[in-house]
Amino acid sequence: MKEQFRELYRYRDLLYMIVYRDIKVRYTQSVMGFLWAMLMPVLVFFSGVLVRYAYGLAAHKSLHTADLASVAVKSLPWAFWVSSIRFSCNSLIQNRNLVTKVYFPKEIFPIAAVFASLFDLFVASGALVVFLVTIRTGWSVNLLWIPLLLVAMVMVALGIGMIVSAASLFFRDVKFLVELLLTFGIFFTPVLYEVGMLGDKGKWLLLNPIAPILDGLSACITWHQSPDPAWFAYSFMFALVSFIGGFAFFKHLEPAFAESV
Repeated sequence: MKEQFRELYRYRDLLYMIVYRDIKVRYTQSVMGFLWAMLMPVLVFFSGVLVRYAYGLAAHKSLHTADLASVAVKSLPWAFWVSSIRFSCNSLIQNRNLVTKVYFPKEIFPIAAVFASLFDLFVASGALVVFLVTIRTGWSVNLLWIPLLLVAMVMVALGIGMIVSAASLFFRDVKFLVELLLTFGIFFTPVLYEVGMLGDKGKWLLLNPIAPILDGLSACITWHQSPDPAWFAYSFMFALVSFIGGFAFFKHLEPAFAESV
């Protein structure tokens, strides 16, 4: 596997070109331009505000700026996650001509899809920072957790992205299953709500490996606390295993790609 990673590194310039192409295609001749990067997070944010407001009415609690900040902080990485998996799933099928005619590490396509979505995340992060400054969220040393949490999320996206991209070549209905899971996954992930809003049973949602990452981001940005170390370790280990396992799964199926496209 070490040699396969070295080969991927040798094709880093091609990876850069594919990422640049995906970003350019996504925004070329687009009326909204880079505003598309913020559309989904904004929709998720307003959905979360409605959920928090309804919960507040039922529990006789008012909606605070911290609630708004928490939803905003978690909406952005969730949008990145959904975009990464969706574009990764179709990456090999959309590039079928290159898959069959030219030799290079084919995992470049799902990896490029994740990196292109990461670019969207960075674009939208500017608006998030302005929003957090406006509502005076403040800052603390716990912000240093952000890079580690984002690395964990990117590794999960890369691992799952490689799995679904390879599987979709052999079973074309995989993309429909992925769309279904992404559509309803938000209800089983604490994006629109906090785990504590569901009582003690809400802790079970943290078994979703994305949940502790989002919860950790909210903790260090909104509440100025460090992420729960046990749940962070769980998510990071899952991220590492999913990345290595996804890469191994992809390389195992790669010799049969040309026959299945």
